[in-house]
Amino acid sequence: MTPDTARHARAFVAPLVSTVLTLPLAALGFFYAGLSPMACDSCGDAANDRFDASYEVAFPVFGFGLLVVLAVLVAAWGLPWQRRYAAARVWLAVIAPAAVVFDWIAFNGLVDWP
Repeated sequence: MTPDTARHARAFVAPLVSTVLTLPLAALGFFYAGLSPMACDSCGDAANDRFDASYEVAFPVFGFGLLVVLAVLVAAWGLPWQRRYAAARVWLAVIAPAAVVFDWIAFNGLVDWP
């Protein structure tokens, strides 16, 4: 067995830390995005129409972004636990919580807040 194909003893650490950070962050973002329509409860008709139209686009985009985050986490866990995949595993583990933040920024940018 070559050093690159040897089992990496701590291969689970990066995906585990990423999962512990990403899942609560994604849940918090989803909760806040789900409650966002209440921001325009007291708006006038024109502002409410603009908000609703933008929210109807932003929320599915946010949901798709969370699916991408889930796919990145699954990829981080699913890579073979060999030393040659250590860098890719760490990069995927770093990308997952960063993708949640990027997804949240995209959601806020798409919504026409009152």
